Amino acid sequence: MSDWELWRIVIASAGLIGILSYSLIRGSDSQFKGINTKILARSGVFAAISIILYIIPFFNVNLPGFPSFLNLHFDEVPALISGFAYGPLSATLVVIAKTIVKLPMTSTLGVGELFDLVASLAFVIPAALFYRRKRKVSSALIGLSIGTLCQLVVAAFFSTFVILDFYIFVMGMSEQMLLGIIQLANPSVTSLKWPYFWYVAVPFNLIKDVAVVFLTFVLYKRTHLLIDRIGTQKN
Repeated sequence: MSDWELWRIVIASAGLIGILSYSLIRGSDSQFKGINTKILARSGVFAAISIILYIIPFFNVNLPGFPSFLNLHFDEVPALISGFAYGPLSATLVVIAKTIVKLPMTSTLGVGELFDLVASLAFVIPAALFYRRKRKVSSALIGLSIGTLCQLVVAAFFSTFVILDFYIFVMGMSEQMLLGIIQLANPSVTSLKWPYFWYVAVPFNLIKDVAVVFLTFVLYKRTHLLIDRIGTQKN
């Protein structure tokens, strides 16, 4: 991806944030087909932030000991904050929006985006559903823990037993070739099944989830209260 393409993404995302923020400020409590337009606008703000965190390489980190196609990124933080503030539907919309925007720029023929979509939904939906029952700090912690467990199980199994085979198929490479790429980062991985599961999939997703949970817990109240305050300024 060229520098110009990156800047186009930044400018487009910034413009989207501006438009949605304006809609938030000017919005009313009207309903459109049963969906609160204010909630849609506020979800859109978090979706735009998530898109930036997901697409811009600067916000994607490679961890030592893991293959280069696994990146630590924080686009799930806005989705979780939106889910806590406005419900699981809002979190789902954020995840779907950032996936749709990323697809035309995929470097894995959509395989990586498919995995990120499934893993993110497994994370944000259980967390938001639990927190909606009782909006307390303890509920947020429990919800994040449940989301982490769900995401860890789904992501580890899905990436090992579905995505790797799918990746080999669509990229036209052999299993041995992909294994060789992974072994450059972690020689302990002797096959693409259980060794990959235990030495790559589980630890990588655990590290990512801990980082995302920490940032979500730190930023949640300040961020969504700021958005709500902007939305009520006109009153």
